[in-house]
Parts: sequence; C-alpha cells; structure tokens
Amino acid sequence: MKKGIHPENYRLVAFKDMSNEDVFITKSTVETKETIEHEGVEYPVFKMEISRTSHPFYTGKSKLIDTAGRIDKFKSKYAKFDKK
Repeated sequence: MKKGIHPENYRLVAFKDMSNEDVFITKSTVETKETIEHEGVEYPVFKMEISRTSHPFYTGKSKLIDTAGRIDKFKSKYAKFDKK
C-alpha cells in the first residue's frame, strides 16, 4: 500500500436509518456534528434515508418508503404519458 494516502481519523460512528429508526455502529471517517446514545455509549451519528434494513432489495418488499415524496412527484409528472 502507498503511504500517506489513507485517512487516519477512523472512529466508531452510528448510522441511523431515518425511515425505520434502525441504528448500526461501524468504523468510518464521515464528518458529523450530531451525537446519539446507543446502548449506553455516545457516538457521532450519520443520518441516512435508506439502508440495508429498509431497502426493498434486501427486505424483499416491493414498496419503497419515500420520505421526500420523489416517487409521487415522478408519477404525477408522467401520468399524462401513461398508455393504458
């Protein structure tokens, strides 16, 4: 491996799925300003819209939870082109 090109600031970070409130801990270099207490320990937290616990590919469910309303906007925009 080349020296001096890899980050040195790895630390434990909590990743929180905002669609189902699932939290998992892993090492990361992601920059965060917020913290969360998980199982009695305080971690920096990174909030995500979707993760392995809510993505339809991993859960086997065909419905995607759309927190930003993008799917509805797309369907209404292109409804006039629907050829049924």
